[in-house]
Amino acid sequence: MTAPALVALAHGSRDPRSARTIKALVDEVRAMRPDLRVEPAFLELAKPSFAQVVDRLVKAGYDEIVVVPLLLTEAYHAKVDVPEAIAAATARHENLRIRATHVLGLEPVFLEVLDRRLRTALSDARIRELDALVLAAAGSSDQLANQAVARLARMWGAKHKLPTVAAFASAAPPATGEAVRQFRAEGRRHIAVGSLFLAPGLLPDRAAELAVEAGAVAVSEPLGADPEVARTILARYAVGAVELVPV
Repeated sequence: MTAPALVALAHGSRDPRSARTIKALVDEVRAMRPDLRVEPAFLELAKPSFAQVVDRLVKAGYDEIVVVPLLLTEAYHAKVDVPEAIAAATARHENLRIRATHVLGLEPVFLEVLDRRLRTALSDARIRELDALVLAAAGSSDQLANQAVARLARMWGAKHKLPTVAAFASAAPPATGEAVRQFRAEGRRHIAVGSLFLAPGLLPDRAAELAVEAGAVAVSEPLGADPEVARTILARYAVGAVELVPV
């Protein structure tokens, strides 16, 4: 019996770096599970669309698909956009079964990825001392999503024994620049920013720009095509595939 196909469903961006990063992440997943059919897809602003990928998989003979939403929080896109896209696809293909997993989420292991990215940024900037951290994320009108980011920021700060706050690129305060300025007002001068974004794009660029303008000594790159992220995708897939098995 053929295993269900895995569709890694990202939001999408007009910035071509974003799609390249998502496709590189999918390549990491494929390298770990060469036995699986793994495809990237985007909700909007980039190609291929989810509908195009589903049509292609159905044409190739797949009747079961596990969708892993490449989203870091359970906000609007996870609650509305992903279910709508899946409903449209199943309406077009009568015998197709699609299971959406939980979003990628804010796994504690992602702090290890953040640390690696930040160490690189600190090395490039020749910074050896820190006295505060800012965790920069996209931000949402969903307060539970923002609270999840704030919890991860506290975990990150506790790990490094440094004062740490969450900041947001949109929809919620504080912005990264505000967070950095607040730390500087307290007398802290070596403030670094970790980018809790999956891929490059407008929001992470803006968050970094505001942080540097406010005096941050370093800003990390987004999580990107890291093996830990790829393993998390496969963990989500494994649960989704089991849920497709008839009982």
